Amino acid sequence: MVSRLPNIEVLILAAGSSKRMGTPKQLLPWGSTFLLGHIIQTVLPCYSGRVTVVLGSNHISIKKKIVTFPVNVVCNDKWHLGLGKSIACGIEHINQSKRDVDGVLIVLADQPFVTSEFLNTLVKNFKPDEKVIVATSYGENQVGVPVIFDKNYFADLLELNDDKGAKHLLGKYKDAVRLMETTEDMVDLDTKEVYEAMFKEVFKT
Repeated sequence: MVSRLPNIEVLILAAGSSKRMGTPKQLLPWGSTFLLGHIIQTVLPCYSGRVTVVLGSNHISIKKKIVTFPVNVVCNDKWHLGLGKSIACGIEHINQSKRDVDGVLIVLADQPFVTSEFLNTLVKNFKPDEKVIVATSYGENQVGVPVIFDKNYFADLLELNDDKGAKHLLGKYKDAVRLMETTEDMVDLDTKEVYEAMFKEVFKT
């Protein structure tokens, strides 16, 4: 019997105010596009269902920049509560759509070194109805995003309401976690100094 391909929705979390950056990092130049545009382009080639971008702070200006991409946009009006609330907002949107979804792939807008190939590796290791969580392993004892949560964990994700994201769920359901190791740089571009250093390294400017 041939197993069916999973229907995985994608959530790109891009609601933060970029306080440490001093400017909306979602719109910072990255190659021929901008940071959030690059992440969207990385996600789109992956086998999945619909792609939803969760915006919050500066949502009007950011939405104008991504209007040409084939993605849905959801605004988290409580973005100031943190990453967890943005995840909950995205899951609520998926639930309200009434679509038949097997899981959700969560990606951050400020991790430009994630590749389509690695995201596809996560997807290939997800199996519907196994109640699995496919997470990224990078560095010593570091586990996190990108991550795929089976739909059975949507209730837990809906309860998130702070800036800690969903990492504690990886501990709570550790027996269900399937880790995919990566050598890719999962650095978050949180400060102007880090952004400028990474931009210079990648684009040799």
